[in-house]
Amino acid sequence: MRRILTLILGLACLSANAQNINDVLRLGLEESQGTARYQAMGGAFGALGGDLSSLNSNPAGSAIFNYGQFAISGSNYNRSNDQGYGSSFNNTTLNSVELNQVGGVFVFNSQNPNSNWKKMALAVNYDLVDSFDNEYRINGNSTTGVDQYFLGFAKGVPFGSINYDPNSEFVDDVYLEIGELQNFGNQQAFLGYAGGLISPADPDNPDGESYLSNTEYSQVNQRYLQSTVGYNSKFTLNFSGQYQENLYLGASLNFHSVLFERFTQLDEDGYNTDSPVSFSSFDNLLQTEGNGFSFSLGAIAKLNDNIRVGGSYQSPTWYYLNDNLSQQINSNLADSEIRFINFNLINFYEDYTIQTPSKVTGSAAIVFGKDGLLSFDYSHQDFSKAELRPNNDPVFEEENTFIASELGAVNSYKLGGEYRIERLSLRGGYQIIESPYADKQIMDDLSGYSAGLGYDFGGSKLDLSFVRTEQDMDFALLDAASNTAASTFTNTNVALTYTLKF
Repeated sequence: MRRILTLILGLACLSANAQNINDVLRLGLEESQGTARYQAMGGAFGALGGDLSSLNSNPAGSAIFNYGQFAISGSNYNRSNDQGYGSSFNNTTLNSVELNQVGGVFVFNSQNPNSNWKKMALAVNYDLVDSFDNEYRINGNSTTGVDQYFLGFAKGVPFGSINYDPNSEFVDDVYLEIGELQNFGNQQAFLGYAGGLISPADPDNPDGESYLSNTEYSQVNQRYLQSTVGYNSKFTLNFSGQYQENLYLGASLNFHSVLFERFTQLDEDGYNTDSPVSFSSFDNLLQTEGNGFSFSLGAIAKLNDNIRVGGSYQSPTWYYLNDNLSQQINSNLADSEIRFINFNLINFYEDYTIQTPSKVTGSAAIVFGKDGLLSFDYSHQDFSKAELRPNNDPVFEEENTFIASELGAVNSYKLGGEYRIERLSLRGGYQIIESPYADKQIMDDLSGYSAGLGYDFGGSKLDLSFVRTEQDMDFALLDAASNTAASTFTNTNVALTYTLKF
């Protein structure tokens, strides 16, 4: 009688292909999150400071505070995904509510009137760098079926290395063993073979490296679902000080926490009537968790009563991560025991590191006394220097070469303004974050505008913001396949911040 595996089985994949350029961009590209005031002004706070989320732009910003503060922020994230696939148009929307910022700053004024250091500040702050909660549903037709995903991995794989005897071997044992002793690519080739989607061109030749599709079609109908959950959060420990009257210096230590889960489901039919395969399904569940570290240095100078300039350096962020992957596949030609390859079988991969590139920011601001201000930030970040590690892993080495050839510098421009009417503040902002790709068909620039208002009650403040960003890109249904949907992603955030002064 066939035994049922209910325990979780693990393996260390010698060269996993689960980590790639998409993971680098997911962690490296950051939108403006933070307090409502920070978001309303487009994140242009590098020369301003005086806001807990300004530490994201310049760690010297906490030295601008004249007294201690505590702030807490919540946001509603609305995501609208428009996607064209084949001859079909699809829209998916998702709402989520998050506590996206909480922190405080303590200000210590110098007791020595002759000291050059006028005050010191200590700040601690939590920020939600990115919420991964999202959903994509795509229905449409394509001239490229899922068989091409498996044929791509099977090319050059000796049939003998993935062949098995279904009368004496369990299909799930073979699946795990190939992943452990060979590699991710061979495991995917086996999955396509056991799932009935591909077959060896010469089944009697164990050294044969050619495979054929068991599907016949001019186009196929595909139904795709991707659901992601998780977050990239950052805890910041910040120190800063005011030197003499016009110079502010600061440094921050940043500790990241990452949790990401992606479930994908691809169902396919619409093959020719004489096709051996009449339907197929392919599901994946990827889970990533880990932590990261970075540091930042910055300075703000008051050139006169009205003009401030700032500069900051954000070190690379080193993320230490681990992945696990579960899969399931089916078709009318699949192994009769294919159901035992399911989400109870988990592939555990070796721990790895993602190093996102450093960032430099230059800022300038004009302050019109108590009436308002204008602020501008420019940042530069070279994504061709991003890396997957360890470097001696041949798959990572190949992917790093690909990253260096595909990605380039990202320049971002942020503009913000504030106008005060007694206790009421009106705010607005605009931002452009350039695409890391030279080919903007893959990913276009991200642009967005923001607005907000705030009211100062004296001992406390309440701030509200609205942010809308938009970006076009080609959305890949599977990482290693050519199926893409022309997509426009629109994110709308509404944030509310309560600040208590002390």
